[in-house]
This record gives sequence, C-alpha cells and structure tokens, in this order.
Amino acid sequence: MKPRMYMRGRGDSLREQLNIALVILHADPSRGGAERYTYDLAAALCREGQAVSVLASDFAAVPPGVRAVKLPSRGATRLGRYLRFLDSLDAHLASENYDIVHAMLPVRRCDIYHPHAGIAAETIAAGGLLSRLGNRLNARRHRFARVERELLTGAAPPIVLCLSDYVRRSLLRYYALPPDRTATLFNAVDLERFNGGEHVGGGGALMIAQDFERKGLAVAIRALARVPECRLVVVGGDDPRRYLATANSLGVADRVQFAGRAQDPRPFYRAADFFVLPTKHDPCSLVVLEALSLGVPVISTRFNGACEIMEDGMHGFVLEDPTDVDGLAAAMQKLMEPARRAAMSEACVQLRPALSYPKHLEKLVEIYQAAIRAKSEIPNPKSQIPGGDSR
Repeated sequence: MKPRMYMRGRGDSLREQLNIALVILHADPSRGGAERYTYDLAAALCREGQAVSVLASDFAAVPPGVRAVKLPSRGATRLGRYLRFLDSLDAHLASENYDIVHAMLPVRRCDIYHPHAGIAAETIAAGGLLSRLGNRLNARRHRFARVERELLTGAAPPIVLCLSDYVRRSLLRYYALPPDRTATLFNAVDLERFNGGEHVGGGGALMIAQDFERKGLAVAIRALARVPECRLVVVGGDDPRRYLATANSLGVADRVQFAGRAQDPRPFYRAADFFVLPTKHDPCSLVVLEALSLGVPVISTRFNGACEIMEDGMHGFVLEDPTDVDGLAAAMQKLMEPARRAAMSEACVQLRPALSYPKHLEKLVEIYQAAIRAKSEIPNPKSQIPGGDSR
C-alpha cells in the first residue's frame, strides 16, 4: 500500500480523501466524553472532505454527511453484547477496506487505539473502594483489559493515541511499546459550537459526569455543605439516589440539583460560576476543556489529564488529593469571590486557541499518516488479526 500524503490547500482542507472508520460502542453524544468526541470528530473530519463512517452498536445521533454503520450486538449481558459487537466489527472490517480504523475502545483490530476511559488495565486498578470492588465483579471490564492486552502485545500493535501525558505514563507501566507506537493528543473543543462569548454565570457550581463515584460527587456534596452560599448542579445519567441521601443528611438537598443527561450541555456551562470535578481518575476530561474554553474556571485534581493545560491558581485549582473535602471547600469558597472568578475566567478564555479543532486535526492527520505508513510495511495486515472469542 502506497502511503497517502495529506496536504492543505487554500481552503485549509485536506486534499486527498481518506476512508475513515470511527469505532464506538454507543454513538450517543449524551453518554459521555468518548461519545461526544466521536460525534464531534466525525463532523470535523467530514467538514474537511473526508469519507467518515461511524461503526457502533446503536445510534442516537450522527453528523450530517457521516455514514452510520450499525453493528449487531445482541446478548443477554453487557459482556455478551460487547463480544457480539467485536464479532460484528471483525466481520465488517473483513468486508470493507478502510484507510484508517480509529477505535475508541478495545477491539481486536484497528490502526489507532484511542482509549478515552484510560488504559483498561489501569481502569481496573484505579478508583476508590467501591470502584475496585465493582471492577473485580465486572466481567466486561476484565474482558476489555484482555482484548486490549492481546491488541497491544501482538506482532503489529496499533498506534495508541493517549489523551494526556497522564495516560501515556499509565500505558507504559503496562505495555512496553516502542516510541513510534504511541502518541499524545489532547482532546479538542468545537470552538464554533462552544462560543467564548456565552458565559454569563450566576448559577453556582456545575458538575457534568457519568460515573458519580469515580468523579467525586460525594466529595463535592460534602464540600458544598461548607460553602453555604453555593449551589451545585449535577448533569449526568448516573443513579442519584445515594447522593441525594448524602445531601439530605448534610442538610444541603435544597442546594443540589440533579438535571439528568443533557444532549446539549451549553446552557449549563453558560449559567455556571465554576466547574467542579474532584475525579479519582480521568484520562483527559472533555467537560473540563469545554468549561475552560467558555471561560468557566475549573476545580479538578492531578489525576485528570485535562489539568495539564491549566495553571493552578490561574485557571482554577488543581487538587493533589481527590478526597480532600477541606481543600475542595476552600477552592470553592475562593471561587465565590466575583473579582477572582472574573480574572480566572479571562485567563481560561485565553486557552481557546490551544483547544481548537484545526490544531487537533493537524496533529491527528500526522498520526494517521504514520499509521498508514506502518500498514504499508506489513505484507498482509489481515494476518495480524487475532481470532474471535465469543465465550
């Protein structure tokens, strides 16, 4: 296979069209950061003139011009559905020729492995007591780790696209990959959609999360109890009952609003004074980057790769300990000060150019080029595909 070259013309578009497959289990941008990223990336690549297909088990939305390929994933359990999805994906890839297969989760064959949830082996080990207990009992997570291990220790591993240096360090703890098989690429924000002039504030603190335990919601509610003038809005599809009980026990239930899932998070960012995410483990939180791009100061932790773009005390606060209720409460109290918040908001807006999609796509194209060159050096890439396993 002759390597394809990417060149930008006067319209700043990629001249040669590639056939790109983006692989995600659920094509629903309201489910979380990986799904949101896949939707936005598909739209951005399509605008650049690329032929883009999204391969998924189900679809809630697909950008205009993007082909939706629904892969069968029937099964009695989540593990069974995942294994059926892998079988369907293998069959589809055997029947169609893509220049790039870019997977957001562990699969048996791809050119780019982009683990938005972090390295599967690390995810099993990370988190608090409840998360670790759940991981031991979660057969699908263990199969994720097994599929990932087979993918990355095979004869021709894909390029692993790390969302942050935090993820890359984790990757290299588990897999001895050569330098040309790893790359680091921060998430990007659609700056046209997330317009920097939208932020008005006045709504207190905001958290957007899909895994309340790992993202530190209980810690946020305990900290809220120590900042009496603050309110907290929580957006996400996780079960809120346990956290409502915590809020009731602390007497702050009237200051915590659970908004459920949101197809469009922009109104919540627009109303927020600041964003809170005391996460125990987050490869590179897209919601943090979106908040920063809209001028919303952020409080998160050093266990969030997205904080690598922040300067503590300038764009918000980066906590050393995700369980530090006192530290979180102190940071929230500081961000209740309008003058401090306004100065941080202005600093956050200055980060927008670094988060732009054109910059992101420029580097992603270089990574696609490297993957295509690597494939051209393999006499028969299909011989590298591991056999299916639906047990």
